[in-house]
Amino acid sequence: MDEKLAFLTICGMGVVTYLPRLLPMLLLSNRSLSPWITRWLNFVPATVLAALLAPGLLCQDGTLSLNLDNSFLLAAIPTFFVAWRFKSFFGTVAAGMGLMALGRYFF
Repeated sequence: MDEKLAFLTICGMGVVTYLPRLLPMLLLSNRSLSPWITRWLNFVPATVLAALLAPGLLCQDGTLSLNLDNSFLLAAIPTFFVAWRFKSFFGTVAAGMGLMALGRYFF
């Protein structure tokens, strides 16, 4: 690959990354969204996080693993309740890391 093609590829990737963020901001900045759209958009971060976490928690070696050998899932269950109860990002991360450390140390 020559330098010109590499440069154009990087510029193209920048445009493709930047446009999906810029267009909604430009198109919707002077409008107010209806309450149901705003309520629906509030669920997007939790949905994305669940989609990112689910494969790592539920699968081991490419297969579904819902047994007691899955230490990630065993640590995630009480961590979920910590997140639900205290609604603290730092507390949730600390609980999950602590539970994984304890699980690896004792088992």
